[in-house]
Amino acid sequence: MVPYSGEWLVRARREMGLWKDAVGGEVCEVHHIGSTAVPGLAAKPIVDLMVVVAELSVIDGAATCLEGLGYRGWGELGMEGRRYFTKDDVSGARVAQVHCFREGSPHVERHLAFREYLRAHEAVAGEYQGEKLRCAGLHASDSHAYGDCKADWIRRVEAEALRWYRELAARRR
Repeated sequence: MVPYSGEWLVRARREMGLWKDAVGGEVCEVHHIGSTAVPGLAAKPIVDLMVVVAELSVIDGAATCLEGLGYRGWGELGMEGRRYFTKDDVSGARVAQVHCFREGSPHVERHLAFREYLRAHEAVAGEYQGEKLRCAGLHASDSHAYGDCKADWIRRVEAEALRWYRELAARRR
């Protein structure tokens, strides 16, 4: 974990552009999500993106092009209805993760709600940073155990975030 860096936004925008070019007009939306999308939040320096398409077959068809951009596809990797890609730098360090979903997937709303909730609630973002640091301290060399460690906290706050996000959307209508 490292302190927040404005470079993450720059890197996210660059990678978002690569995805839009690779997948073309079939992309409905591309979002910067995860901890690197929350200003001020410490994170692993891995940019998370979410690509939303009308049909996942578009992503499947672009796999060779995406590999040429340095991305490795992992299929659903444990999450039905997702296509997951990772990108490493020349040293082998992970620099980007991309989660692709079909438009209307509940995962799209879930990711956006969590990001927006943390952006709007600085105290909750601070709690999340504390939880991440605690879990990183316990599981410094095991990313799966680290993810499992913070999962309950995320599920609890994600439920709050979804209620808040939906209320916000209803007020805007």
